[in-house]
Formats: sequence, C-alpha cells, structure tokens
Amino acid sequence: MSSTAATPLAAPQPAADPAPAPLTDRLGRVHTDLRVSLTDRCNLRCTYCMPEEGLAWLPKPELLTDDEVVRLVDVGTRRLGIRSVRLTGGEPLLRRGLPGLIARLTALPYAPELSLTTNGVGLARSAAALRDAGLRRVNVSLDTLRPERYTEITRRDRLADVLLGLAAAQAAGLAPVKINAVPVRGVNDDEIADLTAFAAEHGYRMRFIESMPLDAQGAWDRERMVTADEILARLGERFTLRPLPREGNAPAEEWRITGTDAVVGVIASVTRPFCGGCDRVRLTADGQLRNCLFATRESDLRGLLRSGADDAAVEAAWRASVAGKAPGHAIDSADFRRPERPMSAIGG
Repeated sequence: MSSTAATPLAAPQPAADPAPAPLTDRLGRVHTDLRVSLTDRCNLRCTYCMPEEGLAWLPKPELLTDDEVVRLVDVGTRRLGIRSVRLTGGEPLLRRGLPGLIARLTALPYAPELSLTTNGVGLARSAAALRDAGLRRVNVSLDTLRPERYTEITRRDRLADVLLGLAAAQAAGLAPVKINAVPVRGVNDDEIADLTAFAAEHGYRMRFIESMPLDAQGAWDRERMVTADEILARLGERFTLRPLPREGNAPAEEWRITGTDAVVGVIASVTRPFCGGCDRVRLTADGQLRNCLFATRESDLRGLLRSGADDAAVEAAWRASVAGKAPGHAIDSADFRRPERPMSAIGG
C-alpha cells in the first residue's frame, strides 16, 4: 500500500461544551478544588476532635443522597471549573455503597481527579474496590505509631487496622499514600521524626498539620499547638531537608529528605496561612456550601436541589457564595470567630 494513502476521516464529534467561567471571589482567587463530606459520623473519638460519647449525628434524611452528591459535583465540574474533588467525613468509609458513588463520579462528563481522606480503620478491606471504582489517592490520618498512645488519642484500639490499611492502599495503587498527623504539645510531638522515618521507610508521604480551633469541645489551646517552625526544627535534628517548589495552590510546604526519595510536608494553617492562594470550597454532608473552612455562613444547596431548582440556579448560588469569601480566616486576630460546626461536621 502506498505511504501516501488517504487517512480516513474521523467521525463527526458533538461540539464540546464551552469552557466554564472561572469560579472566582472578589479578590480574584480561582477555585478548582472541592471537598465533599459524605458523613459527619466517625468510628474514632480523637481527643482533639470530639468528646468520648461522640456527637449528635445528622439524621439520615438530612444527608445528601448519592444522586444529590453526583449532581452537585457535576454542576461543579461542568459549569464552575472544579477539577479536583476530595471525599471526606467524618469518616467517609462509613458511607454505604461508597465504591458505587465513586464510580458514578468518575463517569461524569468532566470527571474530577478524585481522592479521599480517611482514618484508615476500614481501608484494608476497601482499598482495592475503591481503586477499581476510580479513586486516585488517599490521605490517612495517623498521629502516633505507639499502640497505647493511639488508644489514648482515639479512644479506640485500632492502630493495627490502620497500618494494614496503609499497606493495602499502597498495594492497590492509591499512590502516593499520604499520612496526615497533627502534633500536639505533650501528647505526640516527640514522634515527629519517628513518624517521618516510618513513612520514608514504607514509601508513604508524611505531612504534619498545625492544630486548628475546630474541635467540638472548644478546648483548642494555642499554647499546645506545635508550630511549623518547631516541626521543622524537630525534623532537622535527624534529617537534612531540601525545600521543594510549592505545587500550585497546594497548602503543604514540602521538603525532600536528602539522600532519599522521601518527601515530608508541613501545613501551617495558623502560623503561615495560605489564604491568599486558597482555591477550595467545601460541601458538608447535609449539602451546605462553605467558601472557607472557618466560614461562619453557609449556602443551602441541598434545599435548592430538593425544591426543584435547575442547574443554572445552583450555579448562581454557588458563585454568589464564593464571591463573598473573606480575605482570610484571621485566627491570630482578636475578632476571630470559630465556626459553629466542628471539623468532623464540616469535612476536612
């Protein structure tokens, strides 16, 4: 056959939807990252998060259904330019039928990059199914490697399950597996280097997060918060760190441990706030849109859906909420106001 033979014409394709207008606030920040809480329930009772007896969980009728979650993510990706979605809780692995929901989200016309934050307790038995459904990555909360201390912090003896979950996630290809730890003075701050060494040894990425005033008890104490500078000083006692360029609007500052492929990150939400480049919005399990983790007002998207609103009305409400986003959370300001919801009810 001649090398100059005509190439068959491609079949006609439908016209693509026009690119959505950016989801911007009054300061010009463009929002492409959506956090979706799937439940406010949790199977741990971490001392820095909630009381031992738990909280008054949302009644099931108030939670977004799978159909509602899918529709809101579809509006976000197709009409508002959302490109990444992180599923959170509470503990999102408690959501029944989670692999099916993930499969529906990854089948959307403008499917987002999908990740999940979990405490890891149920991850060993679900990691493969989640990856097969289309999940890309997981972040696992782990504040200590000591079994007795883990039980003290979480009020549950589940450390072995979490360690199995980490290994299962890595084996399933949910990479890079990231570990999130919140150092608290006098509780687990002596394990900063140990946690980092553990993550490096197993091929996980370690990230430390400054504690924030989002506990249900209202007991947050700034004096017990371990700052980013302190975290880096502890790391510097054992490792030599080389700073890495910041990835876009990512909240974590990252360093590579010299002589290894290991990366460690620090999220300094309190002492080095990154509000100026924030690109996130949050959807609570009961369908309330929050334009900031520390917002004191919410927009009721669930109510719009259940009243029969069309996508244009949902988009307009979403844009109006983000347009009113404050310049920053002002934790260090005298007039700072804690949000009424704790972190477990907002979604991380």
